[in-house]
Amino acid sequence: MISKELLKEILLEQRKRIEDLKKEDFVKREELNKIKKFTKIKSSIIITGVRRCGKSIFLLQIINNFFDDYYYINFEDERLAKFTVDDFNRLYEVFIELFGKNGTFFLDEVQNIVGWEKWVRRMYEDKFKFFITGSNAKLLSKELATVLTGRNLQFSIYPFSFKEFLIFNKFKPEKNDVYITERRALISKYLSEYSKKGGFPEFLESNNIEILQGYFNDIIQKDIVERYNVENIKQIKELGRYILTNSGNLTSYNQLKKLTELKSVNTVIKYFSYLENSYLIFSIPYFSYSIKKQNANPFKIYSIDVGLRDAMSFKFSKDAGRIYENLVAIELKRRNKEVYYWKNVQHEEVDFVIKEGLKVKQLIQVCYDIESENVKKREIKSLINASKELKCNNLIVITEDYGNSERVDNKKVIYTPLWKWLLDV
Repeated sequence: MISKELLKEILLEQRKRIEDLKKEDFVKREELNKIKKFTKIKSSIIITGVRRCGKSIFLLQIINNFFDDYYYINFEDERLAKFTVDDFNRLYEVFIELFGKNGTFFLDEVQNIVGWEKWVRRMYEDKFKFFITGSNAKLLSKELATVLTGRNLQFSIYPFSFKEFLIFNKFKPEKNDVYITERRALISKYLSEYSKKGGFPEFLESNNIEILQGYFNDIIQKDIVERYNVENIKQIKELGRYILTNSGNLTSYNQLKKLTELKSVNTVIKYFSYLENSYLIFSIPYFSYSIKKQNANPFKIYSIDVGLRDAMSFKFSKDAGRIYENLVAIELKRRNKEVYYWKNVQHEEVDFVIKEGLKVKQLIQVCYDIESENVKKREIKSLINASKELKCNNLIVITEDYGNSERVDNKKVIYTPLWKWLLDV
């Protein structure tokens, strides 16, 4: 059991840090505006995302923007290593002694405490509100589904978006940038940097690649090995690195088994789910209205951050096309889109199929080298054929720096530069 004296020491230090951070010039996260309207309702707010993407800072931004009175604790503090579910009542007593009575808890990285959800459920029923962060999607969703069904709202935080990356670099994007040559040139320069560095805040501060490599190792060790009692660390690291290296490629569990030292498909499936639940990677399935066909086809794999992909990649040359595709995939995930890829028996492929409800709303092709006539012809042919099959006429081609529109087979195709699409202007 943790002593009251130690809890007081930790809570006062963490409170001082929050107050000190009010003076810091942090990038305001885009999700802050989305969460504002939910700060006054009873539902608990669950914030998940990959380790070190800025969840804790985001939590502090919520506090500093919307709350004067609150209870905050970060369970990543090593002094709380022996904290158990039995210590929660003592924690609440210390909160009252230090800060008086309050109805809002901020629990940072709470998944480190086994059984935390039982205490949250009891306090929730007593009219307390919770903001909770964690680095494991499966763990939080499973536990919360059990105790807070229909009473929680989930938000995902990612490494910096391109817009946030620009603000980090003291460049505030404006609506008319598309028409101003100098501004467009600067944005293009920053996009080149973003496609190499990604959006992890601490790495952008230091530009030390060892930080990203450390993130990979921490995710494997703390979010997977220790949480799921994985014995073969070498194999799950190998699988993780292979997926990061091959972001944007099609694969299957059988193929991953053949390309790694893993001996069974079931182990591959299990390890893959661990990597996805820790937000290190994500996958996009084949588009079909038949679940059976979806599952029978390969899926696409992506890294949660292109800088992390680059830091852990086996490759020695840059693949701009795959990097652009990965950036688009991350942004679609950030925008909460239901995303698939399309492929037919002629091996024609469309990178992203956006579905809303029962209808396909948009088809997106990512084509870095659009100025090559052969490449353009191939990519547009795939897009047009997908359009006919899926009955969707909203056709977008995302390019390096080419913007235009044309009609092909009586269908309008819009070309837009990646930077413009990322900024949604």
